[in-house]
Amino acid sequence: MLISLHAISYLRTHNLWLKRNNQWLFQNLELDIKPGSLVAILGPSGVGKSSLLSCLSGSEAPTEGRVSLKTQDQELHNSENIRSKLGIIFQSLRLTEHVTVLENVLYGKLAKYGLKESIFGFPSKDKEQAFNILSDLGIGHLAYKWTSQTSGGEKQRTAIARTLFQDPTVILADEPVSNLDTYYAGRVMGLFKNLASHRGKIVFCTLHDPQLISRFADFALSLNPEHPEGWNLRKVNPWLNEFRT
Repeated sequence: MLISLHAISYLRTHNLWLKRNNQWLFQNLELDIKPGSLVAILGPSGVGKSSLLSCLSGSEAPTEGRVSLKTQDQELHNSENIRSKLGIIFQSLRLTEHVTVLENVLYGKLAKYGLKESIFGFPSKDKEQAFNILSDLGIGHLAYKWTSQTSGGEKQRTAIARTLFQDPTVILADEPVSNLDTYYAGRVMGLFKNLASHRGKIVFCTLHDPQLISRFADFALSLNPEHPEGWNLRKVNPWLNEFRT
């Protein structure tokens, strides 16, 4: 069943500009992304896709402008407050190699655990939830395997599971399916799509595969390397959002 999204968060950028190495990556970027949206970020290598995600996450300050997250009760402008609502999937994955796959997923909520849980073990309900997410991604059988002994694609799915386990309001995914075959790329994107459509999440993904974009994205945000002010946000499947109110 689809949910009402009226009271869930909107992500907005206000006159966002970013310059790097004396080159503008984008200028006057104005976005108002509603809940339930999956946005594919497009453009050639070096155009600024990862940098845009860094600005949205607050890990990189824009040259001008700001990012806000509007909820039913308030509008957050401080990057620290916004960051607590975000789940980030990095290209570098940032996994801990010398622990199990399951532990890497549980580390997604490490900040909420006290010293006791960290030393003597995580709550059983959280272990079950983390295991179920790994199973949805096809790697439940690897839960107790050392992360260092898994393949690149399995590590990527572990990083995705860690972010999904956090249950963030907004997911920022930097090339999340780059190491996956066609089947698992579709499976991951299907999970993202389901989180957006049925739970009102906002998902940003840098993607290159036109088929994945046409199948799963609601909007495509294109950055222009020649004209940084020439960014474009377009609907990919205009009819999809008609049923999400």
